[in-house]
Amino acid sequence: MRQPNLTDVVLFAAVVDAGGFRAAAQKRGLSASSLSDCVRRLESDVGLRLLNRTTRCVTPTAAGERLLERLRPALREIDAAFNDLDDEAQRPVGTLKLNVPVPVARFLLPDLLARFLRLYPGVNVEVVMDNTFIDVIAGGYDAGVRYEESLAKDMIAVPIGPRRQRFVAAAAPSYLAACGTPGHPEELVGHQLLGHRFESGKVGVFEFEKEGRILRIPPQGQLLTSSHDLKIRSAINGLGIVYTFEDFLREPLADGRLVPILQDWWQAFDGPYLYYHGRRHMPSPLRAFVDFLKAQATEEGWPPCRARSVPQASR
Repeated sequence: MRQPNLTDVVLFAAVVDAGGFRAAAQKRGLSASSLSDCVRRLESDVGLRLLNRTTRCVTPTAAGERLLERLRPALREIDAAFNDLDDEAQRPVGTLKLNVPVPVARFLLPDLLARFLRLYPGVNVEVVMDNTFIDVIAGGYDAGVRYEESLAKDMIAVPIGPRRQRFVAAAAPSYLAACGTPGHPEELVGHQLLGHRFESGKVGVFEFEKEGRILRIPPQGQLLTSSHDLKIRSAINGLGIVYTFEDFLREPLADGRLVPILQDWWQAFDGPYLYYHGRRHMPSPLRAFVDFLKAQATEEGWPPCRARSVPQASR
């Protein structure tokens, strides 16, 4: 017996359910002759007559009845599977796994995900914080968020969050009273600069920019840490100068625990991008999230822009 064609099997069941070729053809949008050809091919494949054909009606033979009895549960499962796909397209379900840097997880995602998850109650989100650039697919993630432009050609990048961000330099009033307030980045030499070491082992550089001129100052001081919280608390306690994402310093600057310095040299850079593989099936939770971000970009009126490398101090 040859392996039957699944389409022929489905159409055979449709003919029996409709009680004839003409009625089944009308429901399926096919010709009665093409349906008849499909059934004949199925009968040839199984080596048995499956339908009794008369001028008045079409009924299954005993073999046809037995076959349909076994096939109907499978056919219902197939139909349900495709219906589920359609439902998934309309109401995404499943888990969205994201790999994001610390600033994005702390300051951008909370409000963003609150709106997104209320729209899609069938979606769960798993977020892992990681400041290194990784292969999201190899890591088992659906997508990542990064600032750098070093994306593979088969990756797609979508803006997420504010399109311009900047680094802010600040120190506690007690530190500036004791050590002086630098008026130029070159005057940072000799100051206590609170350094940041990244997961890669690299130490961030204080990178300033003004009118196209870039100055890079390696941090020198008593404290080097991978903890943003420790670095900021140490600055508040008067241990040195901190240079980091503006969001990290917004509250202590607002309440006076820290004082901004070198404002003319603060370096701005493009906001983060969601990136994902462009050559694989997009799971429905990821598709929903991408559509959500694109709608937000339209609402905010964000101009299209290319990602570029974020300053050295953030890497």
